[in-house]
Amino acid sequence: MSLKYAVLAALLEGEASGYDLAKIFDVSVSNFWAATPQQLYRELDRLAADGLIDARVVPQERRPNKRMFTLSPAGHEDLAAFTARRPKPLALRDELMVKVQAVDVGDLDAVRAHLEERVSWAQGRLARYERIRQHLLGGRSEEEFLEVGERIGPYLTLMAGIGFEEGNVSWGRRVLGVLERRAARAAQSPGSASGARS
Repeated sequence: MSLKYAVLAALLEGEASGYDLAKIFDVSVSNFWAATPQQLYRELDRLAADGLIDARVVPQERRPNKRMFTLSPAGHEDLAAFTARRPKPLALRDELMVKVQAVDVGDLDAVRAHLEERVSWAQGRLARYERIRQHLLGGRSEEEFLEVGERIGPYLTLMAGIGFEEGNVSWGRRVLGVLERRAARAAQSPGSASGARS
């Protein structure tokens, strides 16, 4: 999938400038689709040229004029058609997994540090997602929001992001525990350098 449909879906929130859209991506889209502001601006230009979004210029004093974007009727139709198409299978490519796969012959301390960093990063994302979750709920229970909320799509994707990061934390902690126990056992074995010194 190209960035196209992630941008169209983000514009369901309403009219937005490129700057606004970058903030929307950072808050509600980054847990499943990453894009730089430069990529977003290029995609907005393409979508406007294709007639899938409408652009208008808003004059500003003491600042450059800004362009505001909204979904066009053709963009709504294209996005609706996209939702009906079968998605491509998820393909995971994670450099940390390769490092863990090779941990038996690699630098154990470095791999442990990478894992600790992943767990810490995931915990930070979870804290951020929880703030977003509370904002979306607006004081309602999750059940009430999912029953009567005007737009539930952003919340449903946030749930996936939360589950993904919870999985990262759980897996990372478990792997760190395994590596720590193996390192302690190796340090105490007669053939190890520390075992020979004791």
